[in-house]
Amino acid sequence: MSVSYFVRYEGTPRDAAAFMRHYRENHVAVLARWPGLQRVVLHTPVEWNDPSPVNRGKAALLAQLEFQSLEAMNAALASPERAAARQDFQQFPPFDGVVTHQAMRSEEVWP
Repeated sequence: MSVSYFVRYEGTPRDAAAFMRHYRENHVAVLARWPGLQRVVLHTPVEWNDPSPVNRGKAALLAQLEFQSLEAMNAALASPERAAARQDFQQFPPFDGVVTHQAMRSEEVWP
């Protein structure tokens, strides 16, 4: 099992292309220096059809930062490299919405 730290950007960047460009070209490089970080996966919305009535999410981006263990994640969150990521966040292009953070254990159950 692994542990992932999810950062959800729920809302709308004023300039979506500039926001994603900064995230990919700048912020991921800052995140890559976190100790113990194994991978970063960016989840972005797509147009989709579901014939069932569902409550559609409004996230512009869901960033997944994966660690081997809870201890590794907690060490990274307390690191100077994490502080640098928080500083870089202040340089993001304007974003109108809410940013939430959540850690979750991953367990592959199929296949």
